[in-house]
Amino acid sequence: QVHLVEFGGDSVQGGGSLRLSCAVSGVTFKDTSYCMAWFRHAPGKEREGVAAIENQGTSRYADFAKVRFTISKDFAQNTLFLLMNSLETEDTAMYYCAAVHRWCGIVWGSTELFNFWGQGTQVAVSS
Repeated sequence: QVHLVEFGGDSVQGGGSLRLSCAVSGVTFKDTSYCMAWFRHAPGKEREGVAAIENQGTSRYADFAKVRFTISKDFAQNTLFLLMNSLETEDTAMYYCAAVHRWCGIVWGSTELFNFWGQGTQVAVSS
């Protein structure tokens, strides 16, 4: 069973940066092929994909994240990261880590693709 725990969420001012982490247990990155992703859920909006990373390292981003966010993973720590720069008030949301035992592909942004989810970490950006 895959277990995901996010941390690193905080309250920051616009223009600031945060790095979210997702500690992964139950599977080792280097041994299996899992698609790992970050999603976010803002009040009054649907949960949306932020970024995903294939097991071999190919990354995929939502349009709003392409320039400001970077997804990465550390095989030694078995941890997924999301570095967010130039944060905007619109980035305020609960951020979730997700995993599925398959390749991400072009449908990575669908919540239905993923069967493992963390509990989320809150990001609040003030103007």
